[in-house]
Amino acid sequence: MFSIGDLSRRTGVKVPTIRYYEQMGLVAAPERSEGNQRRYGRQELERLAFIRHARDLGFAVEDIRSLIELSGHPEQPCGHADRIAEEQLTSVREKIAQLKRLEAELERIASCCDGKTVGDCYVIRALSDHALCADEHG
Repeated sequence: MFSIGDLSRRTGVKVPTIRYYEQMGLVAAPERSEGNQRRYGRQELERLAFIRHARDLGFAVEDIRSLIELSGHPEQPCGHADRIAEEQLTSVREKIAQLKRLEAELERIASCCDGKTVGDCYVIRALSDHALCADEHG
């Protein structure tokens, strides 16, 4: 059995986050010791590691809930889990594309500035007037 502190150290999930996951129903409410301390077993440790890894990959809490539900039925086809992962991949690719647009625009703005004073600063002018941007980057 693990205390909440042990569980936190072993998984890298902060104690308040573990409590939040309990409230959200992602981790089962733990047993309590005679001193009313939370006590977790191997299953909760593995579940929390699963959640942590999924969060590191950017999955939303509701997607994690669905994946946990699916994991409880190992005999079922994994098409739904695949779809959840594909949707997350699409989301990540969209964010990467947006970040690349932001990078290009910031690089352009920074390289256009040849002013010696803030009054002549292209960065300040571009931030004040979106029309000075080369393309849509938001």
